Amino acid sequence: MMLLVDLDNTLIDRACAFGLWATNFVGQLGRSELDAAWLIEADRDGYESRESLARAIKERFKVDMAVTEIVDKLLFDHVGLLTMDPITINALRNARKFGWKIAIVTNGTVTQQTLKIQSLGLESHVDAVVISEVVQVKKPDPEIFRIAAQRLGEDLSGGWMVGDHPTADIAGGVAAGLETAWVSRGNTWPGESTSPTLIAATAAEAIDAVVRRGRPFVTRHAELSDWII
Repeated sequence: MMLLVDLDNTLIDRACAFGLWATNFVGQLGRSELDAAWLIEADRDGYESRESLARAIKERFKVDMAVTEIVDKLLFDHVGLLTMDPITINALRNARKFGWKIAIVTNGTVTQQTLKIQSLGLESHVDAVVISEVVQVKKPDPEIFRIAAQRLGEDLSGGWMVGDHPTADIAGGVAAGLETAWVSRGNTWPGESTSPTLIAATAAEAIDAVVRRGRPFVTRHAELSDWII
C-alpha cells in the first residue's frame, strides 16, 4: 500500500509561514499591510518563480538588494517559521503502522525542501523523499510519481496521492493512475475536469480517510490519536 504526500500546504503550513515572513519583511521596509497582501498574493502559494517574484519585489519596493539576494530570502527566511500539526504526525505514524509505505513528493529546490523536511523532523515519519530538482521532473508530470513508487518498491496501481494543488497533485496523480485526496484548506474544489477521489480539510483527515479505505473496519475516536479496531 503506497501513499504519496505533498509537502507545502499539505504536510506543513507554508502559507502561514510565508505570510508571517512577508508581513515582517514589508514592515521592515516601512510599507503598509496592503504591500504585504500584494506580496502574499504575488507569491501564488509558492508557485510563482522565485526569480520573477524577486524582480517584482525589487521593482515595487526599490530595495537595495540584488535579485539573487532576494531569491535567497524568499527561499529560506520563512523556513524557521514553518509548523507542522502534531495530528498530522500521528496520521503518518498510524498509516505506517497499518502497512502503508509513504513518500513525500514535492516540487522545489533540493536545498530548500530538504531544510524544511529536516527542520521539522519529517524524515523519521516517511520512507522516501522525492524532490523535483533532484529527479529533474516536476508535478504534475506522471514520471515523478513513478519515480516515487520505484523508491518505495511499490506499483502505482492502488496507490494514493495526497496534496493541496488541483493540478500538480490531483491532476498529476490521476494521470499517473493514482487515487487522489485533495487537501482543501477550507476552499471549494475549483471544478476542474479531473476530480479527486476524496476531499478533506487537512492532511491528517485525508491520510486517515485513505487508511480507513484500506481497512474498512477501522474507526477513529475523536478524542484519541491512536486507531481503535
